[in-house]
Parts: sequence; C-alpha cells; structure tokens
Amino acid sequence: MPEALPDYRVKAVNTSSDSENKIHDDATARRYGFAGGLVPGVTVYAYLTQPLAVAFGHAWVQRGTASVKFVKPVLDGEDVHVSGEVTARDPQGGITATVRATTASTGECAVLNATIPAGSPTPLNMAMYAEAPLPAERTPGTREYFDAHPVLGTFAVRYDAAVAEEYVASVSDALPLYRPSGSGAVHPAFYTHLGNRCLRANVLIGPWIHVGSVVRHLGAPRIGDALAARARVRSLWDKKGRDFVELDIAILANGKPVAHVLHSAIYRLPAPA
Repeated sequence: MPEALPDYRVKAVNTSSDSENKIHDDATARRYGFAGGLVPGVTVYAYLTQPLAVAFGHAWVQRGTASVKFVKPVLDGEDVHVSGEVTARDPQGGITATVRATTASTGECAVLNATIPAGSPTPLNMAMYAEAPLPAERTPGTREYFDAHPVLGTFAVRYDAAVAEEYVASVSDALPLYRPSGSGAVHPAFYTHLGNRCLRANVLIGPWIHVGSVVRHLGAPRIGDALAARARVRSLWDKKGRDFVELDIAILANGKPVAHVLHSAIYRLPAPA
C-alpha cells in the first residue's frame, strides 16, 4: 500500500495579476476561453513542493528531482488540495513519489513526479551553458527569433533576505526551511520562476502559458546567494495551432550549478474567436 505524504491545503493566489503576461488578467484570459486569470504554473508548482519538503526536508531540496505537468487551470481564490504518496523505495535508499493538486471545480490540475536519488546528482556539463547578455531592447518572440538565438541572455538576481521573504510570502509557504531562522534554503520553486524570467527578459510575447518543467536539484543554495539562469533553446514545436518552446536552463549560485531546469511554455496561442 502506498505511503501517504502529508496533505497540504492552500488558497490559490494569482501572483501575476499585474504581469505583462495577460493570461493572468481576468478579461484577457476569458477572451481565450478560461474562466478567469490563470494562477501561474510556477506558483502551483510551489504548492506541490510543500509535502515533499515536509516529508524529506533538506534531502529533497539538495538532490531531489521533479517532473511537473499543468493539465487544468487554477484560479485566484480557489482552495487547492495537495496530496501524494511515496510510490517506491529502492534497496539503495532512493525514493519515488507522486504529488497532485486538485480543486473542487476542476479536479486534478497538476501532477508532480519526484525522486530523491540515493547518490549524488549527475553534474552538468557547463560547457553547454554559455553566459550571454540580455538584449538591450526586447523584440517579439517568434520561431524565427528562437531559431536565430539558440542561447538566450542570462537572467541574474541576488536571492537576499528581502527577495526570499517576498517570494515565500507570495507562494504562501510558511516552512522554516526557507527562512533565515531555519535552514535559509532557496525555495526550489524559485528555479522555475527564474525559467519564466529567462523567457520574458529576452523577448516580448503575448499571452503565454507555462505547461511543465523537469527540475534536478544539484545543490542547496542559501539566502544571500547570487543566482544566475543561463538558458538555451532546446526545442520548438507546434500543436493544435499553439507554438511551444522548451528552454534548457542551468541555475548557478555564486557561479556554481545548483539546479537544471527544462522549462516548457506555449509562447503563442491561437487568436481568440
């Protein structure tokens, strides 16, 4: 019988209601057929990480993995139920788990498959992740642009105490693990937040949707560290009139890799009817 993870319940907050990405704006989202502005996928991902952090603490933050897909929208103010279970424990000590987010109106909204490997994570080949300047002026994000710019500009930020407190408050995470009085770890969902920032710091795009990420933790950066996200375009495709991009991102803290993120988004939606 699967081993249940701690339940978590949280009221969803649209953390990007005033973002330039108007899929988070009620009026624009309704034009595209949604009931209201979408709560960002990166925020839903933060909710999904909570049972893993409670159950496994520093081990998951330091070397865990996560593959998350967002299948239905979450709206501001909805009650989100996050539940999951350990699905396997291998003889070497590795753990596999599944976590899901559900709401009363839509049922299952997002699914996260996680592991905590028994051994150390495989390091990144940093020769594949060049540092590049952000564009002085952003231009529209099109397939032609991404084809011509396989390496995107590096987005950097210092995750100081003020940034940390603002971030964990925005995703309603009260765990001491992410505060200076506790372990002072960088919240793992901040890596996917950096994935979004890589996209919007490099190009201008209309309403767009984060659809999923694959994350590997390679270390445990702390509050005060300087974070940088070096992104390259891994793949481009279209499906049902929607244009997708997948970014391959190395996250560095003080110059050392601490996470690897494959970040997928619909960067062009069909025009609303």
